[in-house]
Order: sequence, then structure tokens, then C-alpha cells
Amino acid sequence: MLSDTLRDRLDQLPVTPGVYLMKDAKGTILYVGKAVNLRSRVRSYFREDKGHSAKVQALVRQIVDLETLSTDTEVEALVLENTLIKRHRPYFNILLKDDKTYPYLKLTLNEPYPRLIVTRRRLADGGRYFGPYPDAGAMHATVRLIKQLFPLRQRPKPQFRDRPCLNYSIGRCLAPCQGLVSQEDYREVVRKVEAFLSGRHRELVREIEAAMRVASAALDFEKAAALRDQVQAIAKLMEQQKVDADSDADQDVIGLASDEASVAVQVFEIREGRLTGRREHELARAGSAISDVLGAFMGQFYSDAETVPAEIVLREPPLDADLLAEWLASRRGSKVRITVPQRGDKEKILRMAETNAKQALERGRLSRWAAIERGPQAALGELGEALGCAPPRRIEGFDISHAQGSDTVASMVVFIDGKPAKDQYRKFKIRTVEGIDDFASMAEVVARRYSKLGGPDVERWEAPDAILIDGGKGQLNAAVAALDALGLELPIFGLAKQFEEIYLPGRKEGIQLGARSPARHLIERLRDEAHRFAITFHRNLRAKRMTRSILDDVPGLGAKRKTQLLSRLGSVDAMRRLNPSELAERGGIPLKVAQAVAEHLGGAGNTPGAEPSGIDSGEVG
Repeated sequence: MLSDTLRDRLDQLPVTPGVYLMKDAKGTILYVGKAVNLRSRVRSYFREDKGHSAKVQALVRQIVDLETLSTDTEVEALVLENTLIKRHRPYFNILLKDDKTYPYLKLTLNEPYPRLIVTRRRLADGGRYFGPYPDAGAMHATVRLIKQLFPLRQRPKPQFRDRPCLNYSIGRCLAPCQGLVSQEDYREVVRKVEAFLSGRHRELVREIEAAMRVASAALDFEKAAALRDQVQAIAKLMEQQKVDADSDADQDVIGLASDEASVAVQVFEIREGRLTGRREHELARAGSAISDVLGAFMGQFYSDAETVPAEIVLREPPLDADLLAEWLASRRGSKVRITVPQRGDKEKILRMAETNAKQALERGRLSRWAAIERGPQAALGELGEALGCAPPRRIEGFDISHAQGSDTVASMVVFIDGKPAKDQYRKFKIRTVEGIDDFASMAEVVARRYSKLGGPDVERWEAPDAILIDGGKGQLNAAVAALDALGLELPIFGLAKQFEEIYLPGRKEGIQLGARSPARHLIERLRDEAHRFAITFHRNLRAKRMTRSILDDVPGLGAKRKTQLLSRLGSVDAMRRLNPSELAERGGIPLKVAQAVAEHLGGAGNTPGAEPSGIDSGEVG
């Protein structure tokens, strides 16, 4: 039911472009969005026939009030949306996590004689920031190279009052503290450092080569040699950074990898056909379409970016691609192309970015899991609070796996004190359910598992402190019904796949744990482990069924002789064309066994469709 306040807000919505802010009963901003027509867009959330995703349904259930801000254009709405998302960080928005753990390089342009420093804080202080750099080692190597090539001031304060320090003597500083260089000449060095860090290496090389020729013509061979060394160092770096891209490419390649919990993003910065930088980010919200994720990421990422490239390469177009391109062009000052390659060099680089994103996603997952194993108390305490029970020491998780109704199986995994207890995992073949019925399958496996309580195996099948069902309300209700039939009452909850919500028996609305919640990370790991275990079991069963041979039913033919026949003769069809004597001779088996094989294959061959698919129906190997 909509509150009177919310109904009034919906009736008063303007038909202009703008931004809307959705709030809960406490006035907390839940979501910030943009629209070309605020009235149409906002009212669409509250239409029952809209077929909303689980994420939107969860959002709408909590909305009590809303606020709108009108703009003149949709591009202005996009800019305002990004500003408000960064300011309020609403729970239901796709959020770019703070990258304060990664260092930046900062040129202190707010100082008369700028320095290059490393910092982890990005401030609006007039400095020029480059990064962030996920690989701190590579960043420090860059700093060392810059110090060799460009004599910037290195100390915040002069070491001596009346003379330059050692850096001046070895050519690593121009001694502005002693007035030995004009501010104009020093700023020229700073401009070259900016060009170097921005990836404009070719432009910089041409400029230094021109200065080298001038110095040589003036017989200033010492200066010419120093300039030559700079050119060689930059050329070596350019060769190391070279990728298979257009020779003059100025582009960002954005690769994504996601799971149910989070999204990892890799941005490869390619300037003049060379990979000059890599940025690694993590999104705090998942459960959305990739196009939504890309659109949200690009809006937040490029609103702070120092530069916008001429081309952005993606796997698929982002949401509001035309609007984004228009806004990016306004930031760059010229047209920006959004490209979705199908083949060629750009597609290869995109795959490389996606591979790095997958690796980052896995590193993040393992890091979260390791943190829980080192200190599970916070996760278990938070989970117990959400379930209304004591912190659960032993948690059992269930998942169902099948493919087109065949070989339906279930898995049970066990976590004790936040760690997997793999020796207590169990696998189940579904016995009583025909076809695809996850609810009935879940009810069967839960009944089979917990009927063991109180039996002769009570020590091996001890009672859990909590039960996780991989699925939403349907699977949870089926599991609860199975427990009720056994007369058992155990803490149990479901985890919906679509939006990572916890469901409890008898409770209509789901419980949302924060994106960085230790309890959420724990149950996501438990769910992933149950899914992995079920999938592995299902694949093994299917592989056995697919590789079952018609020769398995021949009396007196063991596994070794069956393998020998297949390796020598190639296929069952080839065996059918031989009489028993030929089969014995060429197959290297006794005549009596060959006669049994020929008889069995002849009978099977007379029945259309009797031969199952498997290793014996084609070429071996």
C-alpha cells in the first residue's frame, strides 16, 4: 500500500528531465535515478503489471517518500545523478567502491615549482592526479624513470640555505630553491612530465629529438647526449607497453567480470597504441544487467577522470549509450566513439581486460573468505542476529542441480566456525521426483538428511545450528514443509539468487545485508560452495552416463578387454562387421568372448535405436 505522502508525490511529478531520489521511512536515500520524463519514469516503478526485477521489487517495498530535481536536459540529469550517487551512496545504486587503497601520482601544480609525489588521497587542491595504480611496484618504477629523465624538485623544503643539494649535482634537480632556474623553464619540464604520465610518448619523443638536434647543431654535445638518453629510455618503455592496437589508438578498453555478489572492472588505458595504464575497480552492487552496470560505472568513472579518450571499447553497449557519448564528448571537447568489437585486435585486447577482471574478482573473493576464516565471530554474530538465533557454529547448505530434467542431484555442504568441513559434505541422487521440480527435490533431500537425526548415525549426522537453502521463497517453503513433517524446528533461511536477499519462514519481505557485510560474504561463500559441489556431482554422473557403452552388458567382457577392443577396432560399428573368428583375431580376445560380443551386438543391431550414445559409437580418442 502506498502512503498518502507518496501518492501526493506521484500526482505532483513534473514531465521534465531530471533526477529522482527514493527514500525509506527514516528518510534514508535508497536510490538515485535520472529520467527524460520524471512523471513517466517514476510512476512506472509502482505499476503492478510492470514485471519488475527482484531488485526493483525489493526497492519499491521500502519506498515511503521521494524527491525530484528538474534539469533542462537529460545530459544535465546524468551529471547531477552521478554527483548525488557519490554524495549519498544509496544502497540500491550500482556503486563504484572507493579506491583509496590504491596510490596516485600527484603533480603539485598548486606550487610555484611542482613536485611529483605519491598519495592515497585525491583532493580538489589544484594538483594533477594520475592513477590510481593497482600495481604499486610498477608505479614506483615509473617514478624512478621520471626522476632519471626529468629533473623535478624532489624535496618539500630546501636541504641547505646557501647551496643546492646532491640531486642538483647528479642532474636530478634544477635547484629552483637556489634560483638557478626560471619558473618558465621549470614549468616546461613539468609539462613534459604531464605528457609522459598522460601517455603522449610519441609527441614527447618528437619534441626531445628536435631539442637534441638543436643542441647538436650548437655543439652542445653533453646536452644532446642527455636528450638522446631520454629518447632511448622512452622508446624502450613504449616498446614494453606496445599492444596489438591501432598505431594511433587513443582508447579505454573496459572489461567486466561478475558473480552474484560483485562486479570487477578493468580499464586498460591505451594511448598512441600502447598500454600506458591499468585501473582496477570493484562495484559494490550486483544483480543488475551488464548494460546497467556499464552505464553506472562509466558515469561515475569519467566524471572524475583527468582525460576522456576518443574511443571506449566494451563488450556490449551501456545503458543510455547515446546519452553517455554526448556527455563524454562534452567533457573531451570532441566526438567520443563507444565501440563493441566482434573480432580483430580490439576484441583481443577486450578479452585480455576481461581475463584480468576475472582474476581480480577471484582475488577479492578469496580475500573476503580468508578474512572470515581468520575471524568468523563478526560474520556468525551478524548472521545469528539476522536469523534470530545464537551465532550458528555449524551451518549446512543445500543446492539442487540438473540439466533438462536428467540426473537431478543435490549437495549438502557444511561450514563449522566459518570454515568448510569438506569431510562432512554429502551428495544425494534424487529418487522420487520426475522431471524438473526444484521444490519437490529440495523437500526430498531435506527430509532424507534430517530423518537421520536421532538415529544410529547421530554422531555423524549431528543437528546444524542453521540451514541455508539456495533459492528463494519456493525452495525455502518446501524445505520447511519437509522439516515440519519430521516434527523438527531448526533455524533455516533461503538466499535468493536474483538480489542476494535472505528469506525467513513466515516472513514476506526479504532481509538485505550490506554489500560489505561479513555475514553476507559468509553465506555467499557457503552458497557458492554448495553450488560448486552439486554441479561437480552432476557433471560426473552425466559423464558416466554418456560414456556408458553397449559393451558393458556383454557377459565375460571386462573393462580391460572392452578398452582393448575399442582401441584396436575403433568403434562398435566396426565390430558388427566382423564374424566371431575375425573379432577374436583382430581384437585379441578369446573366441568364446568374441562369440558373446558378436551375439550381443547382432541382437542390439537388429533393434532400431538400441545403441546408446557414448564412446563406442564413434572414433576412439
